[in-house]
Amino acid sequence: MANFLSKSNTLKLALFATGLSGIVAEYVLSTLASYFLGNSVFQWTMTLSFMLFAMGLGSRFSKYIEHNLLEKFIIVEFILSLLVSFSSIIAYSISAFISFKSEYSIYPLPLDGVIIYSTSISIGFLIGLEIPLATRLNDQFESLKVNISSVMEKDYFGSLFGGLFFAFIGLPFLGLTYTPFVLGFVNVFVAILLLWRLDHLLENKWSIKLKTSGVIVVSLIGIGMFFSNDIINYGEQNLYKDKVVFQKQTPYQRLVVTQWKNDYWLYINGHLQLSTFDEWLYHEPMAIPALSLSPIPQDILILGGGDGCLAREALKFPSVKSITLIDLDPEMTKLAKENPIFNQLNGGALKDPKVKVINMDAFTYLEQEKQFFDVIMMDFPDPKSIELGRLQSLESFRLCHRMLRPNGVIVTQAGSPYYASEAFYCIEKTMSAANFSTIPLHNQILTLGEWGWVLGAKNMTSDEMKSKIRHADLSNIPTKWLNKEGLYSITSFGKPIYEFDSTKVSVNTVHNPVLPTYYSKGNWDLF
Repeated sequence: MANFLSKSNTLKLALFATGLSGIVAEYVLSTLASYFLGNSVFQWTMTLSFMLFAMGLGSRFSKYIEHNLLEKFIIVEFILSLLVSFSSIIAYSISAFISFKSEYSIYPLPLDGVIIYSTSISIGFLIGLEIPLATRLNDQFESLKVNISSVMEKDYFGSLFGGLFFAFIGLPFLGLTYTPFVLGFVNVFVAILLLWRLDHLLENKWSIKLKTSGVIVVSLIGIGMFFSNDIINYGEQNLYKDKVVFQKQTPYQRLVVTQWKNDYWLYINGHLQLSTFDEWLYHEPMAIPALSLSPIPQDILILGGGDGCLAREALKFPSVKSITLIDLDPEMTKLAKENPIFNQLNGGALKDPKVKVINMDAFTYLEQEKQFFDVIMMDFPDPKSIELGRLQSLESFRLCHRMLRPNGVIVTQAGSPYYASEAFYCIEKTMSAANFSTIPLHNQILTLGEWGWVLGAKNMTSDEMKSKIRHADLSNIPTKWLNKEGLYSITSFGKPIYEFDSTKVSVNTVHNPVLPTYYSKGNWDLF
């Protein structure tokens, strides 16, 4: 043990902890940036790029530190421990109070970007500052070639363990609230171990100051961890005008339910998904026309739709024998199945023996599954990111085409034909390119505005689809809003409000993901 805690090894252990905690803090910031600002690929790229750039700045700045290297190394460790611990609270709380961002933009506006990226740069700068200092301190214990390789090795190994910890333990079990504090404690513990092991090399006044600082840092991290959940809850409540009655951080997203009077709103990563006030204005026009087009809808596939409302609509058709619901997040389907609010909303659909819930990525399911279906309903969040855009790509629609029976029907949520016109028609054009006949649908939803869907069929023309929908017999299908007049109105479009050349809209593919760009350029000022 004494040999393991040699001066050199203790120093390297500090670097291991630095790499471990620093990379986790960057992952936390990247995840939060994705939640608050959208477009995860962009946010992860920029956050980590700023961190690496700042590491370079820190390394450059370290050459100006010439005296008291050990003392300053420990000070940097203490500061880094605090910054790592409070990174989530800083990002989350500030973003909660800043309302100067567009919900629909994939690029951050200055204030949000400054807060999150500044924290990332600060952490990167401190890590970059520490590595050269540690190398210079370790110079007296090892030869140059061993010194350089071992110092860098420990920092990189720490980063690997940090990534594994974040992916398999931190995010799934501790969440974004407590993960940074746990890593902050690890970092400060190693810093205190280093202080204890090399205390004899410090001047007495420095020793006292650093030990006092260590006590203060540990106390601050402990206090922060104890109150962190309350702080974030308070900040989160400021994001919503209504009372927050449920919140859950999952490995994939943050679920929040708010209440106003007797109605509830579901938000995912801060974006409204549905309201009990008017959700049937969304789910009835999406599900019932598609199911009515199928001669005998028996086997139904729902991709997304974890709230269970589409399954509720499908169960209204007596011919339906099985419903397979694919949703990535098990916490979302658990909420829909067990929470009294959603269980009442979806009529206990996810408890019905006809319904089978599978929690996995929808695109992966389409690639692997060999079963055939009569109707496929795709109810994904708006395509704000490349990952979401992939779910409405040419490749995705072709996989659906393969899985549908000869008279198969498909319908997908397509955003707003007015607020995101190019994105809406990109989805229709992409579905058509997958060999479907298509028609657009739309409806006015009180809490969302004008919203739309794209309906596709394998063996019907667009005119036949529209005619069959308008003449569908709903006498045996219980609805809250949809009737004969409703069927006519959802298939009718006036002149476009926003003029654009639809011929220039490209097909969305995995290798050319244009859909998120079209969505971000939408006419959201009309909303």
